[in-house]
Amino acid sequence: MRLTVFAVGRMKSGPETELVSRYSGRLTKAGRSLGLEFGGQIEIAESRAQTSALRRREESARCAELGSDPSTILILLDERGKSFSSSDFAGKIAGYRDDGIAHLVFALGGPDGHDPSLRDRADLVLSFGEQTWPHQLARIMLAEQLYRATTILSGHPYHRG
Repeated sequence: MRLTVFAVGRMKSGPETELVSRYSGRLTKAGRSLGLEFGGQIEIAESRAQTSALRRREESARCAELGSDPSTILILLDERGKSFSSSDFAGKIAGYRDDGIAHLVFALGGPDGHDPSLRDRADLVLSFGEQTWPHQLARIMLAEQLYRATTILSGHPYHRG
């Protein structure tokens, strides 16, 4: 199963990008034996539309294209979503894999968030807590949790929970 990160906004070079790369590289190596392939990151520029509603709509339309295949599960990151423990998150990923899902797309919205139509269409809305996180930190946290999920599924001691 392929795991892809869709993100509105581009990461600039620096320590945040290095951390995302580090965890993504670990995910790539650790995921192979589990049937998990890291499909990379798709970054789009923030919309320049005049209103937040139009910006959300334009950005979400680009994301919806990725989630249009029936064998794809679309997971939005949003503070209003469902929180999982790391073990439960790993189990969710394994469940999708075991059900024969071909592709998981994890979507991080822009500063205005996701369009409500995309949130309604999503298969899962995931939260890293009720707080709002800066885009760069959310990307790091997602990369780390995806890597952590592979270590949990493989029985690696990285996760001590």
